[in-house]
Amino acid sequence: MATFPIRLGVHVSISGGIEKAVSRARELGCTTMQVFSRNPRGWKAWPLSSQSIAAFREATEKGEIDPIIIHTPYLLNLASPDEALHRRSGQALAMDVKRAEQLGARFVVTHLGSAKERDRAFGLNRVVKALKAVMEQDSAVFILLENSAGAGKAVGTLFEELKEIIQRVGRDERLGICFDSCHGFAAGYDFRTAEKTDTLGREVDQTIGWKRLALLHLNDCASPLGAHLDRHEHIGKGKIGLGGFRSLLNHPSFQGLPMILETPKRRPQDDRRNLAQIRQLFPRRPTD
Repeated sequence: MATFPIRLGVHVSISGGIEKAVSRARELGCTTMQVFSRNPRGWKAWPLSSQSIAAFREATEKGEIDPIIIHTPYLLNLASPDEALHRRSGQALAMDVKRAEQLGARFVVTHLGSAKERDRAFGLNRVVKALKAVMEQDSAVFILLENSAGAGKAVGTLFEELKEIIQRVGRDERLGICFDSCHGFAAGYDFRTAEKTDTLGREVDQTIGWKRLALLHLNDCASPLGAHLDRHEHIGKGKIGLGGFRSLLNHPSFQGLPMILETPKRRPQDDRRNLAQIRQLFPRRPTD
C-alpha cells in the first residue's frame, strides 16, 4: 500500500502570462507542474516582470504545488560542434536557472543535444564544458539532465554517459537526472514487468545512483523498444502500455519521485485523461 506523497502533474501552458499556468495546473488537480519560462521555440526572452513573478509565487504557494520545474527551450544543443550555438545554448540554460530562482522553481530540466557530424565522445565533452560554466553560478536551483532516445549522435542516451557527465562536471550536488520513460524505452530500457523494472533499478543504482534521480517524465512511447525514436504517446496507448507504467510506479525504488506528464495534447481533455490513467496505477490508501 502506497504511503509516499504522490507529486503528479503535467507540462502546463504559459499562454497569456506565466502566472496563469498555476490555475491551469490546479484545475487538473496537479501537485507539481512543469512550464517553459519563455517561448520554447525562440532565443529571445523578455524579462519576467515583478508583477508576474509575485503572482506566480503567490499562486503556487496557495495551491501547494511543489516542486515547480522549468524546462529549457527546444533550441538548446549543449553538445553542438557549432561554436555559436554551443555558446548560446549555455547562456540560455544559465538564463533559465536565473528565471527559476525568480519564480521559486526548484528544478531546471534540459536536453543535452546532439554532436551532429561529430562523434558522441566529442558531444559529451561539449556538454561537460557547458555545464561547468553554468554550474559556476551561485544558485540553489538543481539542473536535471534528461535522458535521450538515442537518435543520431544524441548525448545522454545511456545511464553510463550521464554518470560520466556528472563525474566530469565535478559531482556537484545540484546536478541530477530526469528519466523520461518514452526516451528510456526507445533507448532500449525495458520496464514492462516487475523483473525488468528490477533490472532498470539496478542500472540506476550502479551508474548515476539513486540520489541523482530527481524526476520522472511519464510518457508512453509510440515507437518499439530500442528504436531510438522520440515519439510520445498517451498513457496506455503506446508500446509501454499500462502494465509497464504499473511496474515502474509500483517499484519501491521509483516511488516518491515527482512525476510530470508530457503526453500529446490533441484534445482539451487529454491531460485529464492521462492523469487519471496514471492515478489508477497506484495502490489506493485508506484516506484516498
